[in-house]
This record gives sequence, structure tokens and C-alpha cells, in this order.
Amino acid sequence: MIFDRITGKQDMLKWITGRWPTVLCLCLTPLVLGAQGQGMEPRIPGRADLHHYRVVRSYPHDRGAFTQGLVYDDGFFYEGTGLHGRSTLRKVDPASGRVLKEIGLSPSYFGEGVTVFGDRIFQITWQSRVGFVYDKSSFSLLRKFSYAHEGWGITHDGKRLIMSDGTSVLHLLDPKDLHEMGTLRVRDDRGPVEGLNELEYVRGAIYANVWPTDTIVVIDSRTGRVTAWIDLKGLLAKEDLPGVDVLNGIAYDAEGDRLFVTGKFWPKLFEIKWIGQPVRRD
Repeated sequence: MIFDRITGKQDMLKWITGRWPTVLCLCLTPLVLGAQGQGMEPRIPGRADLHHYRVVRSYPHDRGAFTQGLVYDDGFFYEGTGLHGRSTLRKVDPASGRVLKEIGLSPSYFGEGVTVFGDRIFQITWQSRVGFVYDKSSFSLLRKFSYAHEGWGITHDGKRLIMSDGTSVLHLLDPKDLHEMGTLRVRDDRGPVEGLNELEYVRGAIYANVWPTDTIVVIDSRTGRVTAWIDLKGLLAKEDLPGVDVLNGIAYDAEGDRLFVTGKFWPKLFEIKWIGQPVRRD
């Protein structure tokens, strides 16, 4: 059955968005339309520059990974995966896609974003309002922490942890005691940008997947203002599309100035570059 991987109605709602043809064939239209009517419709980008992309290189990616967080650090990917009973934290070899180290979360947790901050890894969960701090080398659990909202994505700017909750608000946390230091409201000329998901800090900007679309939004980390959109439609070849879910997962190699993206249940991970000339719109 198509829903063998899903446990719980809300998990299913989040998961089926990227599978319209199959879901419609299974006569689940009322369920999906009801969800779409509650703020889940794809966001129309505002007037900020819209960029396309070119693929520099593709890498193998575990098709069984429901990717919720992705980080590049010291030559490896660190990946957080989701779904109840299948959530993990992984260290992955980029060239082969082989999982080098992995721990599983308790089945009660739906894993979400991850970030590497020094010698620690932070991983958050969706609706449990619980996060975990691990030793980067051993994956030993150092502590748990709590927050007062859903957890979607997490990154850092070297001073603060930056966390999304699926809305237009980013939460700023002290990495030492994990208390909330403030918030950043993300807007473009059309208003708040909802659905902010996986995050990555890149050269002073925050990159965010906008769920459930094929776009990444680029955010000024000081003001919350959207400075650009990146349209990533068409990344996967037609033969790779069966069984995949939405675009999700951004990683940045600061030393090599390389940007990586992937998605949930995607068989490939891509290094991409923006196409320099943005698409101008009225």
C-alpha cells in the first residue's frame, strides 16, 4: 500500500502533498483539498529576483530517506530523516551516498532539521517540541531541549541557532542554554512568506525551502526581507520521479562555495549554481 511508510493522519497529510497524481487516483481528493484550504497552497513569489539554476554535479542519495535536514561539514553530509518509526541522524559519504554512521530516534519522534555547530549536532522534531544535542564524533546524546512551537528546520549563523516552524517566523536561539533570544519575521512585497522549512546559512543569508514548493527563498538574516527566489523545478529526470516527495534539504560547503540540494525519497542529491541573470518580472 502507498501509505505503508506513514503512521498517523497528520504525517500522511504532510507526506501526500508531493504525490498528487497517485493520491487523486486513490480518491483522496477531499482530504487533500481540505488540507490545501488551510494555508498549504504553494506561495506565489513576490517581486524579488527569481533565479533559475544549473546542475554542477549529481550524487547518489538514499531513496528511502525522508530528508528533513541536511548539512555539509568537514567533507561529509549530516542528514536528519523523518517519519514516526523511521527518523534517524546520519553521517553520509558524499561520493557514494553510503551511510557511515546512523542512530534512530524513538518511534514517538518525527525527526526534522539538523545543524552542526562546532563539535555538536542539533536535531529537532516536528510536533513533540523536543530537540536533541549530540556529540558530532560519536553521536552520543548530550542533552535534550524543548521549544514552544513545531520544529521544521534549523541552521546557525555562528552566534545563534535559527529555527523554522512552518510559518513565516524564524526563532533565534542561544546555542549555549537554548533559550529563545528573539524572532525574525520573513516577508516580501506580497506579505509574510509561510511554509519556511529546511534552512541553511549561506554568506550572511538564510536559505529556506518553501514547503510544499520547488522553490528556495533567500532571506536577509538581519531584516527578514526576501532578497531572491530560486526556482528548482525540473531537477529530477522523469525516470527518477516515481515515489519521490517534495524538494527538501539544503547544504552549503563554505570552503568550496558549493550549494547542495535534495528532497524526500529522492534518489539523487545535486550541487547547483544560480544562473546569474535573474528573471525580471512586472
